[in-house]
Amino acid sequence: MTDVDPTGRPGRLSATPTVIDGIHVITLVGEIDRDTAQVLRQALPRPDAPRLRVVVDLEHVTFLDSTGINIFISTHNTLAEEGGWLRLAAPTASVLRVLQIVGIDTVIDCCPTLHQALTT
Repeated sequence: MTDVDPTGRPGRLSATPTVIDGIHVITLVGEIDRDTAQVLRQALPRPDAPRLRVVVDLEHVTFLDSTGINIFISTHNTLAEEGGWLRLAAPTASVLRVLQIVGIDTVIDCCPTLHQALTT
């Protein structure tokens, strides 16, 4: 688990990567913004294998800005080019609102629960 963001402030964003049934799951806790973006980038698997499947669990994310949105779009595009996919799971109400305002939920699958993201 990564507990310190690049600015050295503990606890701003933590990322726990796991693999469930061949799907890479990144569980995030905290805020996703310019200062913590490197934690998210480092947690995402490198798309070096075709058909890589990734779920980002947003259940404990309290803030999301355009930096995180850009990372999600870039990751989605790269994975899709290789026949894989990215899904966003269990966003909090405030994070879901941001995703809806910018229309990400129409481009990247956003599932209400982690279970649905893993089984859809």
